[in-house]
Amino acid sequence: MFATFEDITQKPMIKVHKLTFNPFQENTYILSDETQEAVIIDPGCYERSEQAYLSAYLDKNGLKPVKLVNTHCHIDHVLGNYYVAETYNLPLGIHRNDLATLQAIPNYAHVYGFDGYQLSPEPAFFLEENELLEFGHSSLQIIFGPGHAPGHVAFFSAADKFVINGDILFQGSFGRVDLPGGSFDVLKKTILEKMFGLPDDTIVYCGHGAETTIGQEKKTNPIRYMEM
Repeated sequence: MFATFEDITQKPMIKVHKLTFNPFQENTYILSDETQEAVIIDPGCYERSEQAYLSAYLDKNGLKPVKLVNTHCHIDHVLGNYYVAETYNLPLGIHRNDLATLQAIPNYAHVYGFDGYQLSPEPAFFLEENELLEFGHSSLQIIFGPGHAPGHVAFFSAADKFVINGDILFQGSFGRVDLPGGSFDVLKKTILEKMFGLPDDTIVYCGHGAETTIGQEKKTNPIRYMEM
């Protein structure tokens, strides 16, 4: 009798690690796969201790950052752009519609107490809807999702059933629309037509607070019933 062996080969999986930084309690995400290549999304690390914590995680896990991207360019999501870009020699990627949002930050950083804001580099490439953000053996679909910010994007993995959605959806809530370039009607359209079009079991990693799922938000998120 010949022995039989079960094929235990598993598909590559993206590991999602969340770090929470700055007074806005912004969630920074580090995504990596079995190649140890990593993407850093929305680095909010402002204090030196926060920057050191991010680097310590990368070093401890032997990760090699290869991409730096922002879901959108409000100040709390880009405070660490300079540090990450300079430390790891990474070009920055954003959606072109958020370029003005990024460039406006030096004019108001002091209002929020960020007198030591280090100027983010200008984007070296632009994120386009339905294109893929690739690293290692993995890829993320880019979803254009304006409303909270004019150039907001999300990063969706169909294989691993998650979306990094910045400030589009929150657990039981949604992004504010009273900042420059914000629009309730546009955000509602983004959520109903794009985010709620994702599978119900998709984990939603938010720019602030805890994770949720598309199915849960379709049932409970109040934006479905709200009018401007």
